[in-house]
Amino acid sequence: MCPEFSFSIVLETENLANADINGLLRSLSSLASQEPSPIEAQEVLLIESGDIPPDLLAQLAEQYPWIKVCSAPTGTEYYESKMLGAKLATGDILVYYDSDCVYESGWLRKILTPFKQSEEIQVVAGETTTSGVGIYGTAMALGYIFPQYSERTELTPGKSYFLNNVAFRRSFLLKYPIPTDLPLYRGNCAIHAHELVQSGTIIWQQPQARVLHAPPNGLSHFFWRFLLIGHDYYWQKKLIPNSTNAEPTMSGKKGKFSIFVDRVGKMIDRDIRHAYFLIFSLPVVIVSSLLIYVGYLITKRQPNYLLQTYNQRLHSK
Repeated sequence: MCPEFSFSIVLETENLANADINGLLRSLSSLASQEPSPIEAQEVLLIESGDIPPDLLAQLAEQYPWIKVCSAPTGTEYYESKMLGAKLATGDILVYYDSDCVYESGWLRKILTPFKQSEEIQVVAGETTTSGVGIYGTAMALGYIFPQYSERTELTPGKSYFLNNVAFRRSFLLKYPIPTDLPLYRGNCAIHAHELVQSGTIIWQQPQARVLHAPPNGLSHFFWRFLLIGHDYYWQKKLIPNSTNAEPTMSGKKGKFSIFVDRVGKMIDRDIRHAYFLIFSLPVVIVSSLLIYVGYLITKRQPNYLLQTYNQRLHSK
């Protein structure tokens, strides 16, 4: 058995540039009720890059006195914020979570427990799926980047992780950091996971550490998020040799159809209401798929155009 360890928790605010600010309150509320309590962490770092109104920041500090606010330069991007948290933290285990996610009861204990089993375990990834039911919620459960829960119960070897639901040994992550200088929006962790697996690291999947991620917030966020998924597909294919991220197409392929059927089945198993809204959600799914395809084609012609345009728009607000 591995000796006892300390842990740190890291949250960044860069996601709030698009997300609903109330999502941060829900996220912190779900963290506050975890076991072990966040009070037991070495620190709970909030990497703040100018996305939280000062009055709300003061309210959070009063409501959750265990939060340590760490200021980052305005415009600090998502992966830079995450790695800044790794450098500032002092715990043996580094747990990442996001401001637009709600964490199930027991999540923290379940994602930490595997590190007690062996010192060889360096990375533990939980499962993240999309929240919401209704025409839009069902469409996002079907078409957004997060799969449905696998319903497995055992710790199993895997090859990927989402940075909103993962824990690393801090010394390992500092030795093998997430790259921050890639031309992607949210695909850096896919590149990092590929590099880790290629080097022989096992990314252990903990299916019981479960998280609900908010869908894109509003029309503008929806439009840009799916365009940028297409952008990221292009770059992941370019940066990962023999990538399984095939070029997006609107043609039906047997493999993709099987994935579609499997996802629909799991959605309905999780919430029967998805069955009612499914047919009404298909136009939204089709639009989101078209945006991914268009984003891929634009990036294929002008590799940096979409991300540069998005960042200029964001920073001009």
